[in-house]
Amino acid sequence: MNSKIILRNFLSMMPDDTKRTIYFFTALFYVAALFSCSRSITVPFNDAHIVYEGRVAKKNDAAVLMWSGTAVKINFKGTGISGIFKESDTANYYNVFIDSQLIRVVHFDTIVKTYVLANDLKDTAHTLELYKRTAWDKGKVFFYGFVFSNAAILLPPTEQSARKIEFFGNSITCGYGVEDNSNDLGIGFFENSYNTYAAITARHFNAQAHYTVKSGIGITISWFPLLMKEMYSRLDATNPNSKWNFSSYIPDVVVINLLQNDYWLVKMPEHAEFKKNFGSKAPDSVFIIQQYKNFVQLVRQQYPQAKIICMLGNMSITENGSPWPSYVQTAVDAMHDKNIFTLFVPYKETPGHPNKEEQKILAQALINFIEKNIKW
Repeated sequence: MNSKIILRNFLSMMPDDTKRTIYFFTALFYVAALFSCSRSITVPFNDAHIVYEGRVAKKNDAAVLMWSGTAVKINFKGTGISGIFKESDTANYYNVFIDSQLIRVVHFDTIVKTYVLANDLKDTAHTLELYKRTAWDKGKVFFYGFVFSNAAILLPPTEQSARKIEFFGNSITCGYGVEDNSNDLGIGFFENSYNTYAAITARHFNAQAHYTVKSGIGITISWFPLLMKEMYSRLDATNPNSKWNFSSYIPDVVVINLLQNDYWLVKMPEHAEFKKNFGSKAPDSVFIIQQYKNFVQLVRQQYPQAKIICMLGNMSITENGSPWPSYVQTAVDAMHDKNIFTLFVPYKETPGHPNKEEQKILAQALINFIEKNIKW
C-alpha cells in the first residue's frame, strides 16, 4: 500500500487536537530547517571589515586582484568561511592562511562561483588571509565578497603595521619557478611570491608590502614590449591608461632589483626587442647607467622621503667579472643622494631562478643590510 495512504489513515484515527499538534510541530520543524539551511551572511568586497594589501582596483561589484603578493584579510568568529570569485585565467594560485597557518592552495574558475576557503574550524576568533602567489601575467581574479553562516560574527580588522616597503623587480621577486626544483618552470603552479626574498623580508620586519613586479621585465629592454618605466605607475598592469595613486601608499623603504633581463638581452641582437630598442648596435655602459639612473629618479620623485636600495642578485648579473654592479654603483653615486644605497648579492652559482633556499639567502642579505643601515 502507498505510504501516503497509510499515513493518512493513521492520522484519521487521531483526535483533532493531536492532529493539530502534530501538524504544528511538523511545520515548525520544516520552517526551522529551511531557515537554518538557507541563511548566510555575504560580506561584499568593499565592506570595512575587509583589509587589502597591494595595488587593488575596485570595480562596481568586485575587487580586482592582479599583482604578486596581493592579500585580502578578514577577522571573524565562526567555524568556516567561503568566498565568491571569478578568474580571467586559470593559471593563478592563492595561499589560504587561517591564523597565520597555511591550510590550502586554491585555484578558481573563469565563471563566478562560491568556494569554501576554510571549514570545520573551532568556533572561536580567526583571521583569514588570501594571498596571491602568482604575477599579473597569469591573469586577474575578481573578488566579490566573503560568505559566512548566519552564526558567524565579524570582528574588527587587525591594525596594519606602520612600516611599509615596496619592491620593483623581475622574475626573482615574482618567485618564478621557486617551487620547481628540477626544471625551473614558470607556470603558475610553481610560482609563489610568498616564498621570495621580498616577502620573507617584509614578514621579518612586520611590514606592509607592495610587489610591483613582472617576470622578464627590464630597464632598457624586456622580453616583451613593456619596460619597467612604463609599468611601475599602473594600477591595472595590463592597461597603460590605468594609473596608480602613489599617495595612497608611501613606503619607508623601496627595493629595486632589476637589470637581470637587460644583462641577457643586450647580448641578443637577433631578438625582436633588441632590434626595436637598440637597432643593430648594443647599448654602451653610458646608456645603461643613464637609463637606470632615470628610473631610480622616477621612483625618488614619487617617494621623496623613502630609503631606496638598489639591489642586484643572486643570478648571473652578479657573477665574477660582471660589469653590471659597477653600472648600478656609478648611477647611484651620480645622484648624490645619501638615502639611496646599493646591495649586491653574489651569484648563486647554480642555473635557473632561485629556489626557496636561494631566496632565503637573498632575504638574509637584504634583512642584514636593512638592520645595519636603515632606521624605520
